[in-house]
Amino acid sequence: MTDLFNEKAKDWDANEMRTMLSSAIGSSILAHVSLHEQMRVMDFGAGTGLISSQVAPLVKKIVAVDISEAMLNKLVAKPELQDKVEIVCQDIIEKPIADNFDLIMSAMSMHHVKDTSKLIQRFSEHLNPGASIALADLDKEDGSFHPEDSEGVFHLGFKRNELQIILEKYGFREVQFVTAHTINKEEKKYPIFLVTATKN
Repeated sequence: MTDLFNEKAKDWDANEMRTMLSSAIGSSILAHVSLHEQMRVMDFGAGTGLISSQVAPLVKKIVAVDISEAMLNKLVAKPELQDKVEIVCQDIIEKPIADNFDLIMSAMSMHHVKDTSKLIQRFSEHLNPGASIALADLDKEDGSFHPEDSEGVFHLGFKRNELQIILEKYGFREVQFVTAHTINKEEKKYPIFLVTATKN
């Protein structure tokens, strides 16, 4: 499989909009999820670890999942993550991990996954009973957020009510949405939601 992020990984963390967004999503996760030092966390679509870096000091272990080896190599090179984070380079829809978690978090990755329903099902299967999700992504937009030639973008954001229906279908309750950040780009506003929920 071609690594679509091979070139992008090189200067991923240097993008100011991206670091601001990651900081805002991380802050929102910290504000809306009860973390504790025994917690095992999956960071889905972990990229270079911009979210993991904020959560790692407060939990026991993070398993950083991504299909981009180049991005994960950047993550694992960060000194602050080396003892806390294990990397897994695989597609969990095709090949689940033989592990369960207390939290699955994800930032701006769901729109890169074709089958949202299958992804949420996988999340549910990878969680302990009573565990949580914290998923951030774009609100439904008009297609102008990504450049026209962007590969691997399957959704132009998500409608909150439609995503809630999928979450409830796979056993999530207490589904709550907040706006974690708004990206201002070329005179347009793109709200980013964080949805939290608990597995039954």
